[in-house]
Amino acid sequence: MLPTMATKQAGERPGRIAQIRAVAALLRRHNPRALPLVALAALGTLAVFVIIALVTGALLYTLPLGVLSAIAVGFIVFGQLAQRTQYAMLDGQPGAAAAILEGMRGNWTVTPAVAGNRNMDVVHRVVGRPGVVLVGEGASNRLPHLLAAEKKRVARVAYDVPIYDIQVGNEEDQVTLRKLQTRIMRLPRNLRSPDIVELNSRLKALPSTAPVPKGPMPKNVRLPRGGQMRRR
Repeated sequence: MLPTMATKQAGERPGRIAQIRAVAALLRRHNPRALPLVALAALGTLAVFVIIALVTGALLYTLPLGVLSAIAVGFIVFGQLAQRTQYAMLDGQPGAAAAILEGMRGNWTVTPAVAGNRNMDVVHRVVGRPGVVLVGEGASNRLPHLLAAEKKRVARVAYDVPIYDIQVGNEEDQVTLRKLQTRIMRLPRNLRSPDIVELNSRLKALPSTAPVPKGPMPKNVRLPRGGQMRRR
């Protein structure tokens, strides 16, 4: 078993390194100050531990801990800056909300563009423990009607399952892309796993009413997946 596990881990390592390099290249192009900030945060953390080691004289224990802490802080800052850059690149692009939804942690089923109009306003459907979440992106003066129509259509097969609706955008009463995942993750847990399976089977009978192509999310910018997510 041990050789197999070691081989598997060794096989995964190049993929992770390639992903880090790709994200670093993305940061270098769109946020030139990001990588220097990552280095500054790591070096600053290491400097603090060096000072502590010199004051206490515990070099043998403090310096290794400082190196590990510096690496950890560097990766944390790197991840935060990468996420901010990706959100900024996605903001305003058609289907950006779908890209964010597919990166949520947990067992969710995302169906992009189940409804839409000629103005490129679109509604995505998310099914999970809260029930059904309809996520609309577009103009705030047109989305309420679109969401209400889709909510009525879903209610025909969802029965007593809770249905939530969220507008994504930068206008008043809308949720920004950065806060979308947090808003959905904070919804109450109303369904069990068997209920979700049954609900998904009923929702499959609903055809898409969107006149725009399904899944218009940007293909060149994707957020790292935080958990299992299914796209239909």
